[in-house]
Amino acid sequence: MKKELIELRVNGRRHELAVEPSELLLDVLRRDLQLTGSKRGCDDSSCGACTVLVDGAPTLACTMLAMSAAANGPVMPEIVTVEGIANHGALAAIQKAYGDWGGAQCGYCTPGFMVTVKALLDRNPDPTEDDIRHALSGNLCRCTGYTQMYQAIKAAIAAEQGNKIG
Repeated sequence: MKKELIELRVNGRRHELAVEPSELLLDVLRRDLQLTGSKRGCDDSSCGACTVLVDGAPTLACTMLAMSAAANGPVMPEIVTVEGIANHGALAAIQKAYGDWGGAQCGYCTPGFMVTVKALLDRNPDPTEDDIRHALSGNLCRCTGYTQMYQAIKAAIAAEQGNKIG
């Protein structure tokens, strides 16, 4: 297939790339931009390990064509990966909380969970337990239960609100 030139905005930076029309966003992020946080888990939209934000919405990069995320005239979607959720080089609250509370078991699914939680907290800074469970329903962890993840999420919410959890 013939490659086409596209422009992506990822983590606040513009990138011009030559891609085949059938290339997935996940492959372009990992191979061409060296953003390897998003993982390939299932290739069928069932695990969430590849989740990125496209204009603030959690999106599965393993089933989205790179061309679908490219600039279309003056409109250029903003793609945010787990590498882009840090605050000016400092860990985002959810990143710090996952480390502090052991929210990452093997770590494979963690980037997808973190990006999904970021989207949740951006639109709802004080979610209920049901809100959290609903938001995370498209992300799977195969290592263990979700208790430590939920503790980390609650700690991140408290940190965002300026509270302490102990």
